[in-house]
Amino acid sequence: MANTTSLLTDTQIKRAKPRSNEYSLSDPRGLLLRVMPSGTKKWLFNYQKPLTKKRTNMKLGIYPELNLVDARQLRDYYRSLLANGKDPQIERKQQHSKDLEEQANTLKSVALNWFENHSSDLSHKYSNDIMSSLRNHVFPALGDRPLKELKAPETIRTLRPLADQNKLEMVKRICQRLNMIMSYAVNTGIVDSNPLAGIGVAFKAPKKKSHPTIAPRELPQLMEAIDNASILSTTKCLIEWQMHTMVRPSEAALAKWTEIDVGSGIWSIPSERMKNGRDHKVLLSSQALQILRDIKPVSGQRTFVFPSNRNPRSHASSASVNMAFRRMGFKGRLVGHGLRALASTVLNEEGFDKDLIETALSHVDKNTVRSAYNRAEYLDRRRSMMQWWSDYIDKAKSF
Repeated sequence: MANTTSLLTDTQIKRAKPRSNEYSLSDPRGLLLRVMPSGTKKWLFNYQKPLTKKRTNMKLGIYPELNLVDARQLRDYYRSLLANGKDPQIERKQQHSKDLEEQANTLKSVALNWFENHSSDLSHKYSNDIMSSLRNHVFPALGDRPLKELKAPETIRTLRPLADQNKLEMVKRICQRLNMIMSYAVNTGIVDSNPLAGIGVAFKAPKKKSHPTIAPRELPQLMEAIDNASILSTTKCLIEWQMHTMVRPSEAALAKWTEIDVGSGIWSIPSERMKNGRDHKVLLSSQALQILRDIKPVSGQRTFVFPSNRNPRSHASSASVNMAFRRMGFKGRLVGHGLRALASTVLNEEGFDKDLIETALSHVDKNTVRSAYNRAEYLDRRRSMMQWWSDYIDKAKSF
């Protein structure tokens, strides 16, 4: 190593000619330029390791690709690491591994991991719908993008053609799915935050289509049809469970025994199964608990409360209720989701607190500020309301 500590200049570096043996030119504070017999000029950083106190050379790059100014900046950065007791070579290796991991964590790979972890809780039809929407509208443009590099503007541009075709419901669903994937990535430590949290506001909201439902005065007719219908006992229990709990069809069909605390009369549905992405507690009436007792001999040793007829290890189809209603003569008049609207209509007409009803239906307050602060679950009052609703259903059977 040369003994001089004077500052190197670009002129000195350019004039440095190769010799039969390699030699070095020094810049202060450990920066070296090693000139090889081949003419290659390598930047090195000479420093003392924090733990062993041994001196070592660390490769920085090749001149002129790495010029003098940038080489000095690298040297200063590594000296700052040393000042904090960190070994620059170890830090660089760790950063390299982190960079490789980030490059490997593309939107597509993380989405597939998320899907694999949650697909068992989803119906076959819903699973196919999720993956189809991502493969057709997201992965071609953004699938290979590392999640760390994903930004809201480019994601919005990717979905804009769908919005321009007025496929707003599809855009809404994709935005929701991307946010579920990003939430998974944040919670597993892949990324620190979700940059796609607000992308839905960049698009018009789809026009809501009301699910077919019956009027409250027609409930006795429905209860009689259910009692006399030639349907599987599991399907009948699923219909009544959906009625008494006021949940969505997919939430009812995928109910698990492990989610239900019979002692406290609470069914806790995890956030990944909820449309709004929040955990939801359902207060079970005495009638709902009776449904569980009725079906326990059938599925008590299984995972799902309402098993599939074809594969008892799986769950019933969320579409089975709709098929049953069609066979009962309610085609075009009532679907499974319409049972929620029926419950909402009756409870509102009876003067129950709107907040209780909306919470029981797991609706998110449109006032985002109010929603953020209004975390009350009204468990005792909701329990009374749910029992009133179940009693109302029972009275309809006797009409």
